[in-house]
Amino acid sequence: MIQFDEFGFGTQIRKSPYFDATIRWGAKAFSVYNHMYIPRDFGDPEQNFWNLVNDAILCDVAVERQVEITGPDAARFTQMLTPRDLSKMAVGQCKYVLITNADGGILNDPILLRLAENHFWISAADSDVLLWAQGVAVHSGMDVMIHEPDVSPLQLQGPKSGAVMRALFGESIMDLRYYWLREVELDGIPMIVSRTGWSSELGYELYLQDGSRGDELWEKIVATGAPFGLKPGHTSSIRRIEGGMLSYHADADITTNPYELRLDRLVNLDMEADFIGKAALRRIRGEGVRRKQVGLIIDGAPLKGPNTRFWPIQKDRAAIGKVTSAIYSPRLNQNIALAMLSAEFTFVGAEVEVVIGSGPIRATVVDHPFYDPKKKLAAA
Repeated sequence: MIQFDEFGFGTQIRKSPYFDATIRWGAKAFSVYNHMYIPRDFGDPEQNFWNLVNDAILCDVAVERQVEITGPDAARFTQMLTPRDLSKMAVGQCKYVLITNADGGILNDPILLRLAENHFWISAADSDVLLWAQGVAVHSGMDVMIHEPDVSPLQLQGPKSGAVMRALFGESIMDLRYYWLREVELDGIPMIVSRTGWSSELGYELYLQDGSRGDELWEKIVATGAPFGLKPGHTSSIRRIEGGMLSYHADADITTNPYELRLDRLVNLDMEADFIGKAALRRIRGEGVRRKQVGLIIDGAPLKGPNTRFWPIQKDRAAIGKVTSAIYSPRLNQNIALAMLSAEFTFVGAEVEVVIGSGPIRATVVDHPFYDPKKKLAAA
């Protein structure tokens, strides 16, 4: 059995409430996300993928830190952070949003949860959005309180995740709709549960609200899920690229705007409410963009793993973009990738070359997401 000290972890990076449990259950490698360790290896990543798409996996995603916004002006302040119109967002609802800066650049692409009229959680991707929100609040003139609560999510994802949830919480949990949340308890363990996740499969996120009970919660879920084929696992690069899901710092960063990612639906420039970046995004929309995200099929032998650097893309030896995320999909039997390309080459069927290692490899622009583009599995 692997011992905690064998990893050589220091104290400067935080550990999740599930950290010890993940090591007991086979975590072999970690990376750092939001200043916190996250398990990245439970063995063969292809087997992890099949566990996800055929049965269910349990993932420690406590690194999705929550930025809690409360106070009399919480709703107005939260709207100021995002170009997505929140005016019709109900209590108990979740939304995928973008947080933009004054230049229209993306600082984060979190899930926003509305727990009460003036109570929100930003479930953050990998960037310091807590500090951004606190900084914006200082000179906002609004009455808000912003902090990081004791909240640590788990992801229960896969086609059998619903059956596991029913066994944990009873039949009533089946009424929980896609992108909605509910407050629950499991043997006195307080949680918020949402029908969300980073897998493009049917799935749930369980937001533990008492970090001292993380080990207990993990073991209860694993034991309950065992008869359904539940396995401990990690977020699947294969499935998230199949689903066209963004990884912040890879597929988007502070220099990327929503129109380059074809996320116009998350920007409402016509609403009365003001938000940071509104003028810049209005200008960008008017001028058009010089590059856009595309899907690629890359020829050649199956990739041995995800790309660990941005691969240059060229046409007639001229640089025209970069591959941001790439993987071999055993289900599609293809090398698939997300890429940022010069706008003139973003039409479906365009042939380009990806420079991998010593030479260029042919690739073709295709529609994406690559699998289940309408998210029918997740929304079922």
